[in-house]
Amino acid sequence: MYNSMWSGAMMFGWIFWILLLVVIIWVVYQFLNKNRNSANTKSENAMDILKERYAKGEITKEEYETMKKDLN
Repeated sequence: MYNSMWSGAMMFGWIFWILLLVVIIWVVYQFLNKNRNSANTKSENAMDILKERYAKGEITKEEYETMKKDLN
């Protein structure tokens, strides 16, 4: 009887550590993914602004191409 109780406690210990590891990996993944998405959004916004400026005639084609290369 004592042996089966000890096995159950050991099993719970392993499950706890595995779940903790999964949660830590998930949190790190979410953090990295959030940073990657915010960087892409900023880049797209900058490109949209550049396109608008070119469409309005505020910058020349050469300036547009140069700035476009800088953003990419």
